[in-house]
Amino acid sequence: APQKMTMQDVPGAFPTVDVPDHVHYTIGVVILIVGIMGTLGNFLVIYAFCRSRSLQTPANIFIINLAISDFLMSITQSPVFFTNSLHKRWIFGEKG
Repeated sequence: APQKMTMQDVPGAFPTVDVPDHVHYTIGVVILIVGIMGTLGNFLVIYAFCRSRSLQTPANIFIINLAISDFLMSITQSPVFFTNSLHKRWIFGEKG
């Protein structure tokens, strides 16, 4: 039977670099700030769009589409990257 290969079996598949701990924490804090600001800012854009009829124009549909996708990215990706930065490695396993 053929053996299943994993990334650990391929040498040099994911090269690592020794990075000081303070760099991981700095990146984690920056990601946290960007995630919070992105979530709040895009939520306010979505809220204003939904509350004001004068903003609901065909041209603004494109802007609200971008705000929704950016909001979803901020709310789903920032916690993952922040957590990984604090642990200084990928913590969600091979399938994550």
